[in-house]
Amino acid sequence: MKVNFYGDGKPTLALVLKAGEGSKQKAELVVARQLGEDWDLRSLETTDTAPVPVVWRQGPGKYDGMSEPKTIRATNPVIVLCGYGSWAILYAWTGKEVMKTWISD
Repeated sequence: MKVNFYGDGKPTLALVLKAGEGSKQKAELVVARQLGEDWDLRSLETTDTAPVPVVWRQGPGKYDGMSEPKTIRATNPVIVLCGYGSWAILYAWTGKEVMKTWISD
């Protein structure tokens, strides 16, 4: 999905890549940002839990988590990686680094 994760308006996508089958399935959350002719790829998370997680964006704001940091104040849209019925992790760009917090377990 498209997301202005870095707040710079450059084309940016968040996607889940899946490999393997059945109990050997793995998923990887990747953020890809176009920088001129090239793409900058960043892996944010790899998981081997079923079912394969989904990803969506949410707007900037204050997010209370269950892990450190307990609160993230995001100035840009955030990315949520979610294993339905199981867990969800929120990712936010601070301008220097990616922060993450569990928002459901």
